[in-house]
Amino acid sequence: MAHLFVCQDDALSDGEAIKVDGPSEAIAVFRVGGELFALNDRCSHGNASMSDGYVEDDGTVECPLHAARFCLKTGAALCQPATEPLKTYPIVLLDGAVYVDVPEAP
Repeated sequence: MAHLFVCQDDALSDGEAIKVDGPSEAIAVFRVGGELFALNDRCSHGNASMSDGYVEDDGTVECPLHAARFCLKTGAALCQPATEPLKTYPIVLLDGAVYVDVPEAP
């Protein structure tokens, strides 16, 4: 695994999201209730950026196009029209910076 830099830890406020380009796909990083979560940025139902979605206090994010909701912790699709989960990624905090663990490029 490789560490992909996201931002400084204090740059992402509670209830916000940021998108970063990963080696194979964009990744959305969210802060909710002081916790950090990382998911594939592309909705599994349609071509929408999850970092532009509506972050909820209950640890979910709603797709900005079709109102599908996903669990930030597991990536599970919680309602229609989405049925497929989003890939999740581990978060790493190092020296005041936020990183996402991504597979190394071949």
